[in-house]
Amino acid sequence: MSINPDSLTIPEWVESLLQKGRIAFSIEELRQKYPDYSDAALKLILNRLFKKKKALSIHKGFYLIIAPQYASRGILPPAVYLDSLMKYLERPYYLGLLNAAAFYGAAHQQPQEFFVFTSYPQLRAINKKGIKVNYISKKEIPSNLLEDRKTESGYLKISTPEFTATDLVQFEKKIGGLNRTTTVLNELVEECKLENINSEFLKAIPVAVIQRLGYLLDIILKKQEIASHLYNECIKANIKFQKNLLKASGKTKEFPMNEKWKILINTEIEFEE
Repeated sequence: MSINPDSLTIPEWVESLLQKGRIAFSIEELRQKYPDYSDAALKLILNRLFKKKKALSIHKGFYLIIAPQYASRGILPPAVYLDSLMKYLERPYYLGLLNAAAFYGAAHQQPQEFFVFTSYPQLRAINKKGIKVNYISKKEIPSNLLEDRKTESGYLKISTPEFTATDLVQFEKKIGGLNRTTTVLNELVEECKLENINSEFLKAIPVAVIQRLGYLLDIILKKQEIASHLYNECIKANIKFQKNLLKASGKTKEFPMNEKWKILINTEIEFEE
């Protein structure tokens, strides 16, 4: 005998979503399903689900369903729920920096802090159950520089190896500085494809970031093949280099300059090989 879905209690309905492979639901969905319930009644039932670790509020109006395998932690990994959340928010996004590098085997350990790039307005960081998700806003999220990765709940957008490399340089402070960036680049470069570093790619990257990346690849890491390709593509695209500091936040006094990349060397780079 089949169960009439309309006769399910809210906890039963949430359980039925999980059995269908769903990992989340919204308050709008709940109101539509149970129109006779007041918001106060829905809030009361949701709070009971939260206390029983059956669900978790991850964003206003958006709730994760906690599957048994995640019951002890009380939260799903961000890689599992991010795509669903960003679709709910109707935001372009991608997982980047060390989190993306980890997908390419270029992070020494799986980061516990997550960095998600999205559009404006800025989203507030999520810090739940010891897992922090930071949002970095960009004017444009270039879809042609993203990859889809399969997860247990669907797909996740991450930056390509080449795009990840530029973000690691541009947002080096977020991951602990240029030394750590260079250490990760040393492994990440093995995943980069020369054909992906072209005029379309360069259009999406600030010129100062291209210069810093080129200097690190060329002079510090001695990755001459990719560095030369990057430099030649810049010439073909008629990109003009201006003087820029290696460490963006450093003091602007006189420093020795690398003529090729027009980089003022205002910091020493140490990295793990």
